[in-house]
Amino acid sequence: MSNSFDRNLSTDDLLRRRASLLQRLHIDGILLLLLLTLATGSLFILYSASGKNIEMLIKQASSFGIGLVGMFIIAQLEPRFMARWVPLAYVGGVALLVVVDVMGHNAMGATRWINIPGVIRFQPSEFMKIIMPATIAWYLSSRSLPPRLKHICISLAMIIVPFVLIMLQPDLGTSLLIIASGGFVLFIAGLQWRWVIGAVAAVVPIAIGMWLFVMREYQKQRVLTFLNPESDPLGSGWNIIQSKAAIGSGGVLGKGWLQGTQSHLDFLPESHTDFIIAVLAEEFGLVGVCLLLLVYMLLIARGLVITVQAQTLFGKLLAGALTMTFFVYVFVNIGMVSGLLPVVGVPLPFISYGGTSLITLLAGFGILMSIHTHRKWMTQV
Repeated sequence: MSNSFDRNLSTDDLLRRRASLLQRLHIDGILLLLLLTLATGSLFILYSASGKNIEMLIKQASSFGIGLVGMFIIAQLEPRFMARWVPLAYVGGVALLVVVDVMGHNAMGATRWINIPGVIRFQPSEFMKIIMPATIAWYLSSRSLPPRLKHICISLAMIIVPFVLIMLQPDLGTSLLIIASGGFVLFIAGLQWRWVIGAVAAVVPIAIGMWLFVMREYQKQRVLTFLNPESDPLGSGWNIIQSKAAIGSGGVLGKGWLQGTQSHLDFLPESHTDFIIAVLAEEFGLVGVCLLLLVYMLLIARGLVITVQAQTLFGKLLAGALTMTFFVYVFVNIGMVSGLLPVVGVPLPFISYGGTSLITLLAGFGILMSIHTHRKWMTQV
């Protein structure tokens, strides 16, 4: 009896020591486990979606490794330390967006990258997905809440600048995510309902204005295709028709890994990026999609728990905005691939191929870990 008690006691001690070790390293064990689960599963899916392209798989795995190192480093920084550098990061991010618009690298009809030959090619707009909510959280955390009209206007001005620069690239999907990330901070800060209702009411005239004066012809065609994909089945409607065919053909259990026909026979375009969940649905069926959604839901739930437990206003605003922006990522990608939303070019988090996006996402979760694990020592920013 005593031996059994000793064994149980030693097991409990071991678990406490492991938890203590993660705490000292400022790593949230739940987030880390969920992220590693996504990383492992995504490599299997990408291998199939890319047509067994080993080089692409190695690049994605390398990006995961770099992102995890970056996440670990960011998690060591106290939120109040990060807050001091937020204004400089915002100015630097906007400057990089200007560089992109002036002399950026063009690919597939869009100028979204800064390319240093032989060194690196990256997409500055991805960094703004973190910098934007951090900037609004930094600004509002030192003001009285709910935010006054003056502070709302200043916040909106800071949001609109990168929004316009990203729209010029053009990149409608990322620009809308920038608005969402900043808007979530305002909402969490206690934005009065009259302003929320006013913003909702302004959606229609703003959408009409964007349609007439801002959106490019191919972007308009995406909206028309969303409303009626069968109007041009061999042209603009091809992507969504093939995507829905792949999702439907997977059934409940799927056709099996590497057995998908839509992607392997090149019916499904962009199968390794925007439409990769269609590959997952075809090969692993409804069960595979539900398991992926479960992991996403657990990540979002953990992010909301960290938001509630944050001890500073800056941490609470930033954690909440990052979590809700991640939700929008998932919702928009799955919505557009399944035909519920227009195609706007938003990748599926942690699953789609893309180094800059992957590293940025992991950096965001590094910030969440920092907010959670430093809460005993944090003071109001």
